[in-house]
Amino acid sequence: DIAGKGVANPLAAILSAAMLLRHSLGMENEAQAVERAVDSVLADGLRTGDIAWGAPQILGTAEMGAAVVARVLQ
Repeated sequence: DIAGKGVANPLAAILSAAMLLRHSLGMENEAQAVERAVDSVLADGLRTGDIAWGAPQILGTAEMGAAVVARVLQ
């Protein structure tokens, strides 16, 4: 069980929020901003443990979420 351990990968939930923005709220630009942010953190090598595969920096759940938020706000 991973509950409360900070090891879950939040990217699927974040990308689901992008889908909600696009398909339910009609907020295409905002959805694209979220998707670009996810692409950006992954392109920079940031990973959670489940997808690390030798990545230089492994983040916990909160850290990965914060990294995506920071990219959205740039």
